Amino acid sequence: MKQPFNAVLTGTDNAIDGIAKPTSAYGSADTWQFDAIDDSLQLVISRNHDGVWHRVAGSEPYLSGWTDELAEQVIKQY
Repeated sequence: MKQPFNAVLTGTDNAIDGIAKPTSAYGSADTWQFDAIDDSLQLVISRNHDGVWHRVAGSEPYLSGWTDELAEQVIKQY
């Protein structure tokens, strides 16, 4: 079973510390939600049938690189 883990995303001014956790709220078996510890950011990513990660939901503003950055950390964990 996949477990939550500490994750860090690169912000425009500084690093954003948070928790990445698996979620089934969006219907895909490979969907992860990142919640910043300071509540400044939420990001949900999912891998499609071709293995490509994409953003499903999240807060704004959003940096496009966060999807790849979070996906890399998920892949390292699992």
